[in-house]
Amino acid sequence: MRAVIQRVSQARVSVDGEVVGELDIPDGGSGLVALVGATHDDTPGHAAKLADKIWRLRIFNGEEGPEKAAADIDAPILVISQFTLYANTAKGRRPSWNAAAPGPVAEPLVDAVVDALRAAGATVATGRFGANMQVSLVNDGPVTLILDV
Repeated sequence: MRAVIQRVSQARVSVDGEVVGELDIPDGGSGLVALVGATHDDTPGHAAKLADKIWRLRIFNGEEGPEKAAADIDAPILVISQFTLYANTAKGRRPSWNAAAPGPVAEPLVDAVVDALRAAGATVATGRFGANMQVSLVNDGPVTLILDV
């Protein structure tokens, strides 16, 4: 599985003009947006590992010590499925989506990431799988990382 993680000061996702997921971040606080994609050989174990990495990744500023993780500060997380993370752009100008898992495989894996985050104690908002989503966010830092498990 693959995720693009962004530290944000605000974020929401809309479908057909309706907000379907939004982070409640206090002024001066931060949260995460996780764009999550799956490939054909991913398993629920990969989803659990990815969720743990997202939850424990130390990308938030500490007061006077090491950086903190979302788990340390109860940062909310907006998880959005994104099959385009597995685009192959090696040839020509038209991406190939062959490496992306089909919906019936990918949806339960993205749901497993959400479930694992919630089980760990995270406050999680989501987009809508397979929908044309409009994502609005303010990247804090900017901090953007790519995770592969």
